[in-house]
Amino acid sequence: MTDHYTRRLALLGQEQHRGLLDQGLRGIERETLRVDGNGRLALTPHSRALGAALTQPQITTDYSESLLEFITPAEHDIGTALDELDAIHRFVYSKLGDELLWSQSMPASLPAEEQIPIAWYGSSHIGMLKHVYRRGLALRYGKRMQCIAGIHYNYSLAEGVWQALQQAEGALGTATHFQSESYIALVRTFRRYSWLLMYLFGASPALSKCFLDGRDHRLDQLDKDTLYLPYATSLRMSDLGYTSEAQACLTPQFNSLDSYMKSLARAVSQPYPPYAEIGTHRNGEWVQINTNILQIENEYYSTIRPKRVINTGERPIQALSARGVQYIEVRCMDIDPFEPMGINLETSRFLDAFLLFCALDDSPLTSDEESLENTENFSRVVKEGRRPGLQLQRHGNPVSLQTWGQELLQRIAPAAALLDAQRSDGVHAASLAQQQLKLASPELTPSARVLAILQQNQESFASFALRQSKLHAAHFLAHPPTPEQRNYFESMAAKSLSEQESLERTQTGDFDTFVAAYRASTLGNMSV
Repeated sequence: MTDHYTRRLALLGQEQHRGLLDQGLRGIERETLRVDGNGRLALTPHSRALGAALTQPQITTDYSESLLEFITPAEHDIGTALDELDAIHRFVYSKLGDELLWSQSMPASLPAEEQIPIAWYGSSHIGMLKHVYRRGLALRYGKRMQCIAGIHYNYSLAEGVWQALQQAEGALGTATHFQSESYIALVRTFRRYSWLLMYLFGASPALSKCFLDGRDHRLDQLDKDTLYLPYATSLRMSDLGYTSEAQACLTPQFNSLDSYMKSLARAVSQPYPPYAEIGTHRNGEWVQINTNILQIENEYYSTIRPKRVINTGERPIQALSARGVQYIEVRCMDIDPFEPMGINLETSRFLDAFLLFCALDDSPLTSDEESLENTENFSRVVKEGRRPGLQLQRHGNPVSLQTWGQELLQRIAPAAALLDAQRSDGVHAASLAQQQLKLASPELTPSARVLAILQQNQESFASFALRQSKLHAAHFLAHPPTPEQRNYFESMAAKSLSEQESLERTQTGDFDTFVAAYRASTLGNMSV
């Protein structure tokens, strides 16, 4: 019998729907630390030559003043977005001077906590709100954890895809409801199988000893400066990376958009006693926006998020509630240390095929038991994904990672073929073939390649990372931005500086009133 997934693929392959899959949007956000020539965290301010981090849409900062974030526009083809990401890198390197962009997800040489600079966005109320939010992150999780970098992959299907599916399947409700619940179903499927991405693309099996700075761990010691696990794929995504005791009790249900929003709404309004003990002020200064489990919705650490572009005056939950899910953001991808931009086209093509599979496959609701199973599978793969004979759990039964992984790649193959048929080429199938090789030969995975280099060269993590950073710098410096690209980014930088100055000059009222209004959700004209 033809299954749900196969029927959907066949529908979208029909002539009247040809081209719909080309109309979705892709975008990349790449985080990267600025470091000096010795690999130490750069303590210099964000360069005005790059624009104002508050108002520059493509070059900003994340947690730290030293943690850059590059954001591509949303494009129909991920190849176009990668070209734009390349242009951002080339322009930034033309303004960096002697500094480098760090080639890894995990930082190496960090100064004492109090010396890690929190990002500064100027004196406007919204700029101060962004800064105070980051002060809260420092208090809650420590500054070191906030210096971890990753790749965020933004993905959407054209509304016409959802409309065609809804009509063919006779699904009741509005188009917005069907689209939103379909994206939530995508998230459920992603969470079942995201361990596969960690095996294939995880690239942080080792880290500098100084990163843990006295924390308890069960890592092996590679040398006096480097800790690792022999079969790890992504320590960044383990409990040594993004982790939060407060968020341990926060398990949003992805069985409907409504249940997801209710979980987050509770978290941003429910006080958390340890944060309440800190309070919102210290020595008369704001140190966190509130004392709840989450200061804002985006504080929730998740491998994937359903999202909607917000309008002036909206919070993320309000936007989702009003207009539904518009796209999803994949947040679990490590920086690839072998790629100058941290990600390449082959990986991106596979992500497109994987996410299309997640969007079209049948996605039954998730029970508490399955949710725990999904979490445990993910945790096992990030810490020991390359262990020979590793067993995962599928519906309570053991299954080898290799067996399950090959079955998944076979399921994804028709999605890759459909994408290739739209383009009249074979790029998605070719990417899929490369992932099949990694399943058969774990030594081909990025995490295995990193460890092999460290062991063969008797090289520390910091030394390897610095060497890769210098190679990437040489690549971009040898290919400076074109005059058109330079003019584009310099104009954008100047405009952003002017916009920030205008905000600071024209704002009214005091900051306390602004925060009160923001917490009441009557303000919030920028993501914080």
